[in-house]
Amino acid sequence: MILVLSLLLVSCKQEIKPDDIKKLNGYWEIEKVVFEKGEEKEYKMNETFDFFQIKDNKGVRTKVMPQFDGTFLTTDTFENVSVRFKDEQVFLDYKTDYAKWSEEIVSISDEKLVTRNQQKIEYHYKKAAPINLLNDGEKTK
Repeated sequence: MILVLSLLLVSCKQEIKPDDIKKLNGYWEIEKVVFEKGEEKEYKMNETFDFFQIKDNKGVRTKVMPQFDGTFLTTDTFENVSVRFKDEQVFLDYKTDYAKWSEEIVSISDEKLVTRNQQKIEYHYKKAAPINLLNDGEKTK
């Protein structure tokens, strides 16, 4: 029974291809964190989003703050990111002046992203878009 369940879980895993990496580019808002034992922490409102800019499997992840007029303020917080393919897994390798760490990309689509760190904590993101609460009729960029 355990073998069948294990095979089922492995077969359900999304195969991430090099072409899928371009879906990372843009703004991502965290929806929830799922801990190793299944506990969840939901985020209903976020003060910051993650902005990924990846080209040729290298780039940055920057924290940005959405503004009421649809623009974003960029913080000084960023990480250099490298995308690494290993066997059938894909990793985001982060590096700052102070630390290095990796997260596995569990799944990615145009609207959803799930990553898992080495402590088996999953981060569930949704694609974010600018918010214009001023209703001034101007399009957000």
